[in-house]
Amino acid sequence: MKIKIILLAFFITCTFGTKMNAQSTVSLPLLAGEQWWGGAGQFGYKMPFNEKSDFKFNLLGDSSQNQSVSLLLSNKGRWIWCDAPFSYAFKNNSLTLHSDSAEIQSGVAGKNLATAYAYASQHYFPASGNWPDPLLITAPQYNLWIELQYNPNQKDVLQYATDVLKQGLPAGVLMIDDNWSNYYGEFDFNRKRFPDARQAIAKLHEQGFKVMLWISPFISPDSEVFRELQEKKLMLLDNDGNAKKDWNTTQKPLLIEWWNGYSACLDLTNPKTQKWLTEKLQFLQKEYGVDGFKFDAGDAYFYNSTKLVSFRKATPNEHSEEWAKIGLSFPLNEYRAMWKMGGQPLVQRLADKSHSWKDLQMLVPNTIAQQLLGYTFTCPDMIGGGSFGSFLPGAKINQKLIVRSAQVHALMPMMQFSVAPWRILDTEHLNATKEVVALRQKMMPELMAILKDGAVTGEPVLRPLEYNYPNQGFENIKDEFMLGTNILVAPVVTEEDERTIVLPKGNWFYQNKKWQGGKTYVIKVALNELPVFIKK
Repeated sequence: MKIKIILLAFFITCTFGTKMNAQSTVSLPLLAGEQWWGGAGQFGYKMPFNEKSDFKFNLLGDSSQNQSVSLLLSNKGRWIWCDAPFSYAFKNNSLTLHSDSAEIQSGVAGKNLATAYAYASQHYFPASGNWPDPLLITAPQYNLWIELQYNPNQKDVLQYATDVLKQGLPAGVLMIDDNWSNYYGEFDFNRKRFPDARQAIAKLHEQGFKVMLWISPFISPDSEVFRELQEKKLMLLDNDGNAKKDWNTTQKPLLIEWWNGYSACLDLTNPKTQKWLTEKLQFLQKEYGVDGFKFDAGDAYFYNSTKLVSFRKATPNEHSEEWAKIGLSFPLNEYRAMWKMGGQPLVQRLADKSHSWKDLQMLVPNTIAQQLLGYTFTCPDMIGGGSFGSFLPGAKINQKLIVRSAQVHALMPMMQFSVAPWRILDTEHLNATKEVVALRQKMMPELMAILKDGAVTGEPVLRPLEYNYPNQGFENIKDEFMLGTNILVAPVVTEEDERTIVLPKGNWFYQNKKWQGGKTYVIKVALNELPVFIKK
């Protein structure tokens, strides 16, 4: 079936570049029963979009705080792609898209979501076949953000690692978060917090851990590094509102407001800046034994100022993409915000979630959205929630929520602890958490096999039921997911210890029992149980 589109294409001067690009507007009437996924992954819980949806978002200067791609996929085989950001709106049984700087491409590939995805993946973000560091997958990750917040220090970092092992949990990647240096842009340890970082990291290595450091592209104003980069013109510049100024005629650094105040920002459109940053990170690896980096910030909306001047003219999203490319040199990496880069060995974490059932229910659909945007190596935030405000003194902790959150993570590509479960859980809930870690380790061969296939083929590792069983009425199931082709995972994401299970046709096995597919079941789920159905 041919797609009927309205295409207004003419050449204009791109706001952010010198190339002449096609401006494009597309309007599509939705087909009967048509469902759509894509765009900004943060809104996975609102997907699929359909004739009842009233939703719009502009990917230019994306403020969603997560991954995004100008890609939309339909369960009727339709696909939409644009090399540049577009705005998209579902309303009145139609889909309208607009891009200021590139042609919107669309077409039909087969008759379902899987065939549409396969076409888009192969043509626009083919799988590289490369992997991030496997330890990110083969053991839980341990992020020190919730426990230490803005006070990472050598003593407490080492104690956390010791406690992990004392609790019988496997050593894995340990992430030292924000504020380990004296200021932003100084890629060296604060000696008061870390009097002997080399020795501390060597100790962690002996225990079986690998170490990641949090970094951002921001530079503290009026610091030694700031003055160095200003002289070399390696930061984004400020034209003072004069659009006639270009990089050659501008000297003043641009200050950007972010969650930690006002800072200058690296200009990664400049190859010299890329080299400078890469060498700083390599110094940390060589001098201290640091294994990798958590690349925070880099959101497109930070680059949305009309005063911004860069070495190479770029859209806000392209600035975000340049931050992403730095991670390709470091197999141990993590990103929370991303523009494009599907099919690459870059780890994608969901944005910080609060400690609530409502946010827990977002993890499955938002991870599905990430996977359908081409991101193989995904991590569903931190167990129990990554918003530190949920764990400040006096905050109420729901122990069952921690356990159920760990169960949601357990058979996703990655699972990440932050709040120390042994600190906040009683024996029953702690043991239930440890059991689900053991289940992950037991199923690691299956998980690794599925990930290896996804890294080569580009197929999503974690999928909605609609992907494997098209047009059978499963499109709106948001609390179950397929891991590969034959593993169905149905975690409990509510306060209740009972849930509805929808099984596609076939023979399924769970708890040493055969379950007939093509039926819906209501089952009781004990605190220490994660329903995992294997199709045979």
